[in-house]
Amino acid sequence: MSELIEQLSNEAVALLIQLIQTPSFSREEAGTATLIQSFLARHGVTAKRLQNNVWAVSEAFEVAKPTILLNSHHDTVKPGAGWTADPFGAVREGDKLTGLGSNDAGAAAVSLLATFLYFRNKPTAFNLICAITAEEEISGANGIRGVLPEFGKIDLGIVGEPTGMSLAIAEKGLLVLDCTAHGKTGHAARDEGENALYKALEDIQWLRQHQFAKVSPLLGPVKTTVTQISAGTQHNVVPDRCQFVVDVRTNELYQNQEIIDYLRANMQSEITPRSTHLNSSRISENHPLVRKAVAMGKMTYGSPTLSDQSMMPFETVKMGPGESARSHTPDEFILVSEIRAGIRDYIELLNDFGAQNSAKLE
Repeated sequence: MSELIEQLSNEAVALLIQLIQTPSFSREEAGTATLIQSFLARHGVTAKRLQNNVWAVSEAFEVAKPTILLNSHHDTVKPGAGWTADPFGAVREGDKLTGLGSNDAGAAAVSLLATFLYFRNKPTAFNLICAITAEEEISGANGIRGVLPEFGKIDLGIVGEPTGMSLAIAEKGLLVLDCTAHGKTGHAARDEGENALYKALEDIQWLRQHQFAKVSPLLGPVKTTVTQISAGTQHNVVPDRCQFVVDVRTNELYQNQEIIDYLRANMQSEITPRSTHLNSSRISENHPLVRKAVAMGKMTYGSPTLSDQSMMPFETVKMGPGESARSHTPDEFILVSEIRAGIRDYIELLNDFGAQNSAKLE
């Protein structure tokens, strides 16, 4: 079996080089979707595709078995200033492979594809679906959120993101709130009007000082940060409207709607959420998969960064080769040795998994 793992690892690295060389900004992933679909076809797998999402289902799929989803994304952000290498060059120097999306999350995507291919003809206590999806970087409607209904019932998800192959068993959620304080116009030279800017400042000060009661041992407290503000049309007119934006990072002890309702009850300003579906997530430390990962020597932690976990209404972990600190940085890179080790770890994690715990997965 080691020969098969070595072969799949080599093919995974070759695919990643192709993916890096093919621009795949969010909503523009058609080229890399075709590469992934062709890669699976060369292995005799008939992959399905919806827009730029590609997925494959294990051949011996049985409805009675629990289903595990292997998921990562193939879209990237745009390269920022500071790159000294060609973002699409896929330059390999020894163990180091440099290129846009190499670390986030191409390495995890190709490692999960290799893992799926390793198990596809083997008897297991679970079904596997491997989905490499689009629009993760923008939490887009045509990414994992749009394709999840195609998969049927999922019992457990492994989300591939750069975690150093440590296991993120909780992840912060996100709310972006557009807030508007209302007042009345008046002349600034006279005691007229009702200054919306001052009203907004009262709410902002309350947000700055307020602490939510439930603090997660893994993710810490809910964090609110005012990041933008706008008011006024000219220097001598009291503004009747002040708009500001609040970035809210939620922990798993609150649902997003619960946070919105609480803020509306305590703030003067009108609050409009841009979305409510990016909820925090958590899996029990006693889950069989978590226990097996710990037995393998893997660390568990709570992740402050958002991923497609936030849109999965079932238990998930986040785990993948690479390091989060390299994501979205100039000269992003992955080590080939990290990919090889990641594939081995994914396979070890799933090998014989569920044989005695299949009931606990459902």
